[in-house]
Amino acid sequence: MKPNSNHLGDQMATNFTLKNIPEDLYKKVKERAQRNNRSINGEIISILNAATAPDHIPVDVILARARALRERTRGFLTDEFIDQAKREGRP
Repeated sequence: MKPNSNHLGDQMATNFTLKNIPEDLYKKVKERAQRNNRSINGEIISILNAATAPDHIPVDVILARARALRERTRGFLTDEFIDQAKREGRP
């Protein structure tokens, strides 16, 4: 039988014990869990998932997208157009 599986071979969750949590950190996690309508355990799992997720979009991809957007809007987004857009709806 594989570790973390039951007698049917189904995957089971792993337990994780966290010790010596500073009181102020515990309070922050508890408040965050309440804001997100989660249990403290659920909030910690969410935080760990976010912290271990793959990195965001690589910088070169972001720059390539920005250059493509700049090329598509060339001549359209003039200073005059932007100034007019800023003034619209203002007294």
